[in-house]
Amino acid sequence: MMAAVKAPPESTKHSLRVRLNNHAATHWPTVASVDVRFRTNFAYIDAVDSHGEVIKLCRLRYGGSAHYWGFAIYRSSHDDYQDSYLPTAAPLGTPEDALGCAAMLYLDHPTHTPPNTPTN
Repeated sequence: MMAAVKAPPESTKHSLRVRLNNHAATHWPTVASVDVRFRTNFAYIDAVDSHGEVIKLCRLRYGGSAHYWGFAIYRSSHDDYQDSYLPTAAPLGTPEDALGCAAMLYLDHPTHTPPNTPTN
């Protein structure tokens, strides 16, 4: 018998919204906000630009931890979500890792320069 799929608690939903909005504000200045919608154990992540355009990015799957989520990339060519691996080659990761991966495909490059990276 399969275990019932549980939605994340309200505290986790709130934390996820705050974390993703903070991460986007730091790395993608063209993103006015990150919209997070929940349906059962899934969180659908969209970016909203300064003109109000909504850009679908990815879907996260809650598995019981607020720190590690399953990842599915939005496929604009099919208008669906495909379970995917993160650049770390893991099917699970932090919400920030998932946002970063999806943003590489759908948003401008981040403005943050990684530590110890030459700028010239």
